[in-house]
Amino acid sequence: MPSQSGNTGQDIRGSLPHSLGRILDNFLSRFSDPRHELRNRRILLLLTAFFLTLLILPRQEFLSVKYKQGDIATADIRATQDYLLEDSLLTDKKRLEAKAAVPYVYSVAQEEAGELVGRIEQALALLRQAAIATPSQDNAGLDESLKSLFGFSFSPEEKAALMRLAADDALMDQVRGVAQTIYSNKIVVDKRTFAADMAHGIVLVDVRTGESMGQMDYTVSPIEMTEAVQLVKKAKIVAPGLSPREIGTLLELVAKGVRPNLAFSKVLTEQAQAKASEAVRPVLLQVKQGEMIVRVGERVTAEQVQKLEMISAARGDINKFFVGIGLFGLVLVILYFPYRFARKNIRKFNPVTKDIILISLVTTGIFFLLKIALTISSTLGTPFPIIDVRDYFYLFPFAVGPMLIRIILNSEVAMVYTAMTAPLIGIMFNNSLFVVVYALLGGIVGAHGVRHCKDRSRIYTAGLKVSVVNFAMALAFQTMSDSFLSLQTIWCAIFALVGGLVCSAVVTGIIPLVETVFHYVTDIKLLELSNLNSPILRELMVRAPGTYHHSVLVGNLVEAAAETINANPLLARVAAYYHDIGKVSKPQYFIENTGGGDNRHDKLAPSMSALILISHVKEGVELARDHRVGRPIVDIIQQSHGTALMSFFYQKAKTQAGEGQVIHERDFRYPGPKPQSREAGLVMLADCVEAACRTLVNPTPDRIQGLVQKIINNIFIDGQLDECELTLKNLHEIAKSFNRILAGIYHHRIDYPEPAYKEKEKLPGGKKPIEGNNIESAEAEPDRDAKPKKSGGEDIKRLGISR
Repeated sequence: MPSQSGNTGQDIRGSLPHSLGRILDNFLSRFSDPRHELRNRRILLLLTAFFLTLLILPRQEFLSVKYKQGDIATADIRATQDYLLEDSLLTDKKRLEAKAAVPYVYSVAQEEAGELVGRIEQALALLRQAAIATPSQDNAGLDESLKSLFGFSFSPEEKAALMRLAADDALMDQVRGVAQTIYSNKIVVDKRTFAADMAHGIVLVDVRTGESMGQMDYTVSPIEMTEAVQLVKKAKIVAPGLSPREIGTLLELVAKGVRPNLAFSKVLTEQAQAKASEAVRPVLLQVKQGEMIVRVGERVTAEQVQKLEMISAARGDINKFFVGIGLFGLVLVILYFPYRFARKNIRKFNPVTKDIILISLVTTGIFFLLKIALTISSTLGTPFPIIDVRDYFYLFPFAVGPMLIRIILNSEVAMVYTAMTAPLIGIMFNNSLFVVVYALLGGIVGAHGVRHCKDRSRIYTAGLKVSVVNFAMALAFQTMSDSFLSLQTIWCAIFALVGGLVCSAVVTGIIPLVETVFHYVTDIKLLELSNLNSPILRELMVRAPGTYHHSVLVGNLVEAAAETINANPLLARVAAYYHDIGKVSKPQYFIENTGGGDNRHDKLAPSMSALILISHVKEGVELARDHRVGRPIVDIIQQSHGTALMSFFYQKAKTQAGEGQVIHERDFRYPGPKPQSREAGLVMLADCVEAACRTLVNPTPDRIQGLVQKIINNIFIDGQLDECELTLKNLHEIAKSFNRILAGIYHHRIDYPEPAYKEKEKLPGGKKPIEGNNIESAEAEPDRDAKPKKSGGEDIKRLGISR
């Protein structure tokens, strides 16, 4: 039947090109090479951790965000942690204010009058020494000395006036009195400048001792230098031997020596200002984690620029490379140690290399999707300012990963996956504990909701469950944050309800792609495989009808039993349909297909018969792999016979063995392995029970029950159920289920009697009427004594056959 064999080779992946499928298969086969499996898994772990690190890292960690005042922000920038920053601008402003409030420091020379008289006396001493000296000596040294004392050069008249003072003690006393009178006032350089400084505040300091003399008395009115010079020139000096011109020259000389006794001290003022500035403490600015610093599309202000610079400066001592290394190490720890714990302690957690590749791709893809969602949500702050950007987090499909893993693999892997990814999601969302809890509980509920997912609607039902749990958590989080009675609570509730449906939509779209690319068999795919019109089952029905009928009955048995022990009834039924597909190559060597004809094994040696029976398992596995029915079905085909003994051929071989010939039992056992799952154990039990019940001559319920119990006990004693999770209680429930189904199949039929005829009226052709109205019975049971008609054309047409 060439058309059917052509269909059996069809790739069930649908639209995926065969070339791409072969490439993927080659890659998976090489990557799963047992010789390098451990190395390949480590490489995959490192690559996954690396890509997750890049996706988790916030933009502020590695990108140097520098804006100038007036620039337009290209992205939202939030504080990734709490900061206590020094506001340098405000601190400098406070320090300038402190400096400006410091009074000016003026030095007071209280002994200035004595210093003026002392300089005059020193000048007189120099002149006396010059008079005693010989005329040949140069007077240049005298002029320089006088200039250094008074700050100006002396004229000959002024030298002569000084000589008069040296000769007249009374005149010197009068000059000393004039100096005391002048310096009894406060002399300043400029009264207007002093008045301005006085308005600001002046502190007096003794120029000799450096001690503070307190604030300047506002009632004291100082005089300028010009006024002091005029007072000197107007002074009255009585000297009988001097002319008025000489007296005027002497007074002018004294006036030139007058200096201010109240002067602004720049050095002391700067010292006082520096001390006041240092006393001002830095102004600290608190920035909370998650605080929005710059929104996308906003014009950056000077304050925002300052905050960015302060955060950059605060993080300036952190090597960004080591931040990434630390996060990479954390991701490795979170991914590796839960995996190791699950491999050691959870029996059903045993992902193969292909499963790990899928988990890696799903994890990376989900985090990439979350990264895109996070970026988009951060840009929605400008067009929708009434919605807090954090409210959009409730809309994110955190439960997609666990739901996918649960549908494709199993609950144990989904739980471990959820426990690993939830902390990483929390780190990605600025170390948010709320996000960790939200992702963890949502993932658990979503994974539980898609348990035994037999149709697409189950995914949306699971999404509704996730929505309900998300809604409850959103309300709890809002209550904990003291913002329950706010508009944000409404948005959080809406987004939480929609978030579960978003998860369902994403999972529904991804599942077919995963099934197609990785050849996984989900419950949805099992429904497709359960179609009895599939190419491989149609070929089994045509070439091995007995095996086909047997497989259908086994499927009914295991489905009912699986429901009683909470196994996967759909997987058990579909596996039962395919468990004997290997018999399609040699159907006549199996008794159910002979139809009571000759038994071909009578002409074969027992060892050859055993090899033919064993080969149907291997051929079934190869046929299942060629048709890509999925790994779970292939595993059950391998395990459906376990290591059971073909006792008939074993005993026959022992009987035919000659003297000294050793018959090994292992040569008459199936290669195994033993059933590793409850579904595989169910198929083994149902296969043996259904085949044995066919041999019962009088299949009464009691005899069926005894046979079922005997077969299950024999399989259990043989150790075939040692490696699956079937308990004694499960075996008891399985037996009851088998008894109920088999009793319905092999129940006794009623032996209907032949119909009675009663003549009431003659019909055309001399026929007797039918008793009562039982026309259907008469057609169904024709008169057995009636002779066949010669012309049977009409009868043939009634059977649906035309000439």
